[in-house]
Amino acid sequence: MILYVLLTVLIQIVCLIYASASSTKCGYESCHPVKDGYVNVHLIPHSHDDVGWVKTVDQFFYGTQSQIYAAGVIYIYDNVLKSVQKNKDRRFIYVESAFFWKWWQLQDAPERAALQNLVNNGQIQFTGGGWSMNDEAATNYQSIIDQMAWGLRKLNESFGDCGRPKMGWQIDPFGHSSEMASIFAQLGFDGVILGRIDYEDKETRVKNKSMEMVWRGSNSLGRKSDIFTSVLFNHYDAPAGFCFDVLCSDEALVDDVNSPEYNIDVKAEDFIFNHVQKAEKSFQTNNIIIPMGRDFAYQQAEGWFQNIDRLIQYVNQKETFNNTKYHLLYSTPSCYAAAVQKESKGILFSPLKTDDFFPYATDAYSFWTGFYTSRPTLKRFERIGNNFLQVCKQLYTITHMSSNQEHQLDVLRDAMGVMQHHDAITGTEKEVVAYDYARMLHLGIEHCENLSAHALSSLTDGKSQNFHSCLLTNISQCQFTENLNQFVITVYNPLSRPVRKYVRLPVTVEEYTVTDPNGEIVKSQIVRISNGVKKIIGRKSKTNLELVFEATNVPPLGFTSYYVKAGSGSQVTPEDVDFYTHFNNIHGTGIDINPSTGLVSQIQMNNVKLNLDQRFWYYNGNNAWTDEFSTKASGAYIFRPSSEVPLEPISETASFEIYRGQIVTEIHQTFNDYLTQVVRIYENELYIEFDWVVGPINIDGSFGKEVITRFSTPLKTNGTFYTDSNGRQLMKRIRNFRPTWNLTVKEAESSNYYPVTSKILIRDEERDVEFAVLTDRAEGGSSLIDGQIELMILRNTISDDQLGVGEALIELAYDRPIVARGSHYIIVGPMTNSTTTVSSIEHEVSTQKLLDSWIFLSEVSEYSFQDYRASHTMQFSGLQRSLPNNIHILTLEPWTQGNYLLRLEHNFEPDLDPILSRSVTIDLEDLFTTFDIEEIHETTLGGNQWLEENERLAFKTTFQSDVLEFDRQSEESDKYIIRLDPMQIRTFIICIKPKL
Repeated sequence: MILYVLLTVLIQIVCLIYASASSTKCGYESCHPVKDGYVNVHLIPHSHDDVGWVKTVDQFFYGTQSQIYAAGVIYIYDNVLKSVQKNKDRRFIYVESAFFWKWWQLQDAPERAALQNLVNNGQIQFTGGGWSMNDEAATNYQSIIDQMAWGLRKLNESFGDCGRPKMGWQIDPFGHSSEMASIFAQLGFDGVILGRIDYEDKETRVKNKSMEMVWRGSNSLGRKSDIFTSVLFNHYDAPAGFCFDVLCSDEALVDDVNSPEYNIDVKAEDFIFNHVQKAEKSFQTNNIIIPMGRDFAYQQAEGWFQNIDRLIQYVNQKETFNNTKYHLLYSTPSCYAAAVQKESKGILFSPLKTDDFFPYATDAYSFWTGFYTSRPTLKRFERIGNNFLQVCKQLYTITHMSSNQEHQLDVLRDAMGVMQHHDAITGTEKEVVAYDYARMLHLGIEHCENLSAHALSSLTDGKSQNFHSCLLTNISQCQFTENLNQFVITVYNPLSRPVRKYVRLPVTVEEYTVTDPNGEIVKSQIVRISNGVKKIIGRKSKTNLELVFEATNVPPLGFTSYYVKAGSGSQVTPEDVDFYTHFNNIHGTGIDINPSTGLVSQIQMNNVKLNLDQRFWYYNGNNAWTDEFSTKASGAYIFRPSSEVPLEPISETASFEIYRGQIVTEIHQTFNDYLTQVVRIYENELYIEFDWVVGPINIDGSFGKEVITRFSTPLKTNGTFYTDSNGRQLMKRIRNFRPTWNLTVKEAESSNYYPVTSKILIRDEERDVEFAVLTDRAEGGSSLIDGQIELMILRNTISDDQLGVGEALIELAYDRPIVARGSHYIIVGPMTNSTTTVSSIEHEVSTQKLLDSWIFLSEVSEYSFQDYRASHTMQFSGLQRSLPNNIHILTLEPWTQGNYLLRLEHNFEPDLDPILSRSVTIDLEDLFTTFDIEEIHETTLGGNQWLEENERLAFKTTFQSDVLEFDRQSEESDKYIIRLDPMQIRTFIICIKPKL
């Protein structure tokens, strides 16, 4: 009892220390003053350091493999630190926290103190601050928030308030999402700087002086998601002729009038007339931003800084060029935003932006829409990594694991942060780098398996028990289940409400008995593994069978264990020799197969019958060798069909086999030697699964192949379809149309492709019918013809698109072209005229697929079921009560100094569902089963600043009808009562007291 009291007091002390942390004054107070009546040119010294691309993360950091790219980030940090200290006027921004943290860990106390001083006086500022500069197309919002928060946490730990970024710096991602803008606003940022937008969009903005804008990231959140946004005039490189580093060959500036090399006058005029004056015409105030950097710049930092010093001194002394006064200053993105806000009084004349920046094109024949699909197996692995990271963080917190174990959790946090980088999950890296990303992710999962096994052991029997994951079930291989006759399956549910999970595991015996915690026999089924899966290259399993059963009512943040033993029970599902062509489950979800073609012909779901034709095609990727219009090829970044024969069907028919069962009915289709599919209808599900296997694709020939699946319906869609934004809000897309400029269409297919992180759908307003396809990873997709949806699932190209990666997109595994396996989930139903809207079903399915229940396996050869149940807990819930279906615990993880991070999310948009789109109030008191919340304090989304201390720069446009105010969430009367409005995410630091 004394120990318990001491522990409680210690927790309260730690909470008090954390909550009373004081802030150091820095930031805007450290900005160099601007001059009224001058054009103020904000020079931004920076280095864009890709966390992997043509070299691996470590190769870029340490500078090895210089024959590939002569870059070493460690030298950038070392040399910038020395150079900035030499002149108090100099400024520099750091961006990617992954590289910062690697460098920081290697430094001694003097170097750390020097950087801290520079951060405290504002000479070095962190901008962006995420673990990486994340992609915005293929990333899921949960992983974006995680990687941003992870980077911001490291900066907060190292520097306190002065290390907290105030701006986003998304200068290299290939297009920009609305959800990312919303995330930046919720992080408390004052603005974001963009580098890449569509070439026609940019031409329009330059002409209309609208390179600065207020961007509303979420119509659901309204003005709370508004953020100041500025686009760089000429990408993120220093102006031509003004790069002074080891990777550059530009002439140095010489200001010695006695030297025959004197050139500062000519160079300064070149800078003003050919760069600054062109840029200033496109901006709304007398403050313009000029980046002074490039990829992996400032390895020779002192040389670059000296040249900028000379340029600033000369221009500021001369002041006037062609009757205009110019003032050059060292600056940062946040200082630039503050100057714009001050001069404009926070009002911009450009219209409020409410759409996104997709797709991105650099010319009429170069739409960067191929990377939405490139390296699909890595994209799927990343999604699995996020799934397990949330499971691992929850189990760590629920079981109060010791802080000295957190380093194992950090390995997966690091890997997932790196995976969000815009040359990682995008698939726009060299093949060897992709292998390294997969290695890092696998290592992180292994470390989290150790933590999860320890946590589950403490929850089940308090002893050391093995809990294993089978990561190769994607190829129906699991050595554990294939070699044991009895084992325990523990199904962990990371969602905040009970779920059901169809468990599928490869087995070798044709009969099994599955027993639940109550001793009841669970209905199970043995199904045959499809021929396509059995032929996957690298699969070492010899089994042809999978065990399937439904785990029902798995508790929230908890688990249910099932005892499995070979013997009487389920049996192999026989082939249906009668060849039924219509199949449905108990909910009326059904499918028809055309017996003459073997293709799907009709589906029925939610009282809607719909004709459906689903088949596979491939685009011939343009190789640019003979194209009469352009030299641009399909590659890792660009999707560009051949102008000769753009699209071809893979097969007009499919051979098929049918297997009926009490749990699942399957139609196994074979289209050709490299493409098969299984169409599944589960007994209790409201979707139909299309499980496809594609590859290896023959890459011999004149073109690469880019495989799509196409769903054709009779729905009248008027050129309109919808895609998700990073797995969250829906974005309306209209074929051959952009909301903010007149689109020139010369590439009909690629110009209409959009990123599909989790969902794409079409609607027939007259029939009140919605048809949606949900994905298990990011893919590119479109609706190129009314009533159709297509998704690209695998692409191999035989050309490089000349955008930097330096090799064709030819993925190999076991020295053969890669094989990809994945699933699409089809949902059809009424939009409005129903008690259960189709949107609510889509939300439920997509949520359960994003955070799927995780399967753990344990060997129990020494236990009978009775013995195991007597000595082990077989069911556990981390919550005392379930949360509503529209509320989700987005994050539950250890944070700093004995604190934990809790995020709550409302995941419905307004007007989407008559019930689930309403605001919700929940009570956190006594919510968790293993701990009580002692203290709770709300923060910004990143968990690095108290919400009440966040004061953002206010911007609005002359076109806005509402007044832009950054109002706070009203204080609830009880600290445990939390209100969530539609699409709102609220973040809290909590201190907990373990329950006895």
